[in-house]
Amino acid sequence: MAELSNSQIKHIAVMRLSAMGDVAMTVPVLRAFVKQYPTVKLTVISRPFFKPFFDGIPNLDFFAFDEKERHKGFFGLLRLFKDVKNLKIDAFADLHNVLRSKVVSLLFALSGKKRAVVDKGREGKKELTRAENKIFKQLPSMFERHAKVFEELGFPLDLSNPLFPEKAKLSTEILEIIGNENSKLIGIAPFAQYNSKVYPLDLMKDVIAKLAENPSNKILLFGGGKKEIEILDSISEPYENVINMAGKIKFQQELQLISNLDVMLSMDSGNAHIAAMFGVKVVTLWGATHPYAGFLPFNQSLENALTSDRNQYPKLPTSVYGNKIVEGYADAMRTISPEKIVNSIQSQL
Repeated sequence: MAELSNSQIKHIAVMRLSAMGDVAMTVPVLRAFVKQYPTVKLTVISRPFFKPFFDGIPNLDFFAFDEKERHKGFFGLLRLFKDVKNLKIDAFADLHNVLRSKVVSLLFALSGKKRAVVDKGREGKKELTRAENKIFKQLPSMFERHAKVFEELGFPLDLSNPLFPEKAKLSTEILEIIGNENSKLIGIAPFAQYNSKVYPLDLMKDVIAKLAENPSNKILLFGGGKKEIEILDSISEPYENVINMAGKIKFQQELQLISNLDVMLSMDSGNAHIAAMFGVKVVTLWGATHPYAGFLPFNQSLENALTSDRNQYPKLPTSVYGNKIVEGYADAMRTISPEKIVNSIQSQL
């Protein structure tokens, strides 16, 4: 079967399952796509939890991947292919490039549909993070890599004039927690999946104390899980204008609140990408990882990505995701001073 040309492609399936930050990174690219190709429909295949990321994007449908039952295992992937194919898909964009998405992508190719797969640039990332003969240079961003997938399908994308959604209207429930006077809203997400990406808690407390000195700042703390909630409660307790949001509102409300922030301070983690997809200014802190690997949040400047000192810790970055423990590198993030972070946040306000 001959592949369809770009003018015959009217409906593209886009697959990206996990993790939270990675799924959030697809959003600005998909927004650019629907703006530049308004006659082409998109169907995003992802975990049901991430559906709110795509709310309000025109001409985009969400297809929930049922990992536990319907789409579990190899036969589940066959069912997924059939379920999606029944939506009259013309092309398949694999933004994940893992075994699951490769299987579905191959099935689409065998059925005569055009497909394109993201190149994650594993070789370049290896060169950037290895201890010896490191090649320390900026690699293409994940946004550029995602855009390239659509280009291969015949739809070049321009990401230089991004479109962001309007700030969400905050519910009464949120306003009761944060108050509705005119404060500068500063979000702080102090946690990450791996410890090597987490700024030391004693220094983070200094950052919060300095920001809280200004009564017109309102500092909102984000996190999840019992242990994180307890830590954030103890941090916020001494201050009038520091509020722990963790565990108090639903995920969808959290997204609404993040869209209203003036600035977000985050580790190299999902919250940075969520804030950036709303067009919020983001200051990021980098320990074992580095923005050169391609995970600088969307449309943010490199000068707001504060990195650990490579003169003191020359093996940095030691990993792409922060999951490698390198001896003697546990204190690398202590080289980012609280003053530098506070100045960076204040320059964004």
